[in-house]
Amino acid sequence: MTVNFLDAAVKVLEEQGKPLHWTVIQDIALQRGYLDPFTQQDIRKHLLAALSKAARQPRPPAIRAASGERCSRSIAAMPRAGPAASMANAGHQPDASRTRGSSQMVTTVSVNPTAN
Repeated sequence: MTVNFLDAAVKVLEEQGKPLHWTVIQDIALQRGYLDPFTQQDIRKHLLAALSKAARQPRPPAIRAASGERCSRSIAAMPRAGPAASMANAGHQPDASRTRGSSQMVTTVSVNPTAN
């Protein structure tokens, strides 16, 4: 009994009851016959595409409510303490051209040069 790629992944995840790497999902779906390499071409490509597309789509409100997630979320703020807090104030590293020096000769110019 083969099913489409996303349905196979969802079925495997529901059966396992925990997050899985896509390769594990693929292996289990193949072992249980949800995906058939003889009738479905490029299983890896299509499974990854289905998972990627599903991950980019917002979840319908009914699924969000059933999962126990809050429907409205506050915007994350930068932490006030710890290593991540100092990242907001950190300066950028100098460009490579500034660390290697100049390839041109630099001459010193005085305010009142003397005539030769």
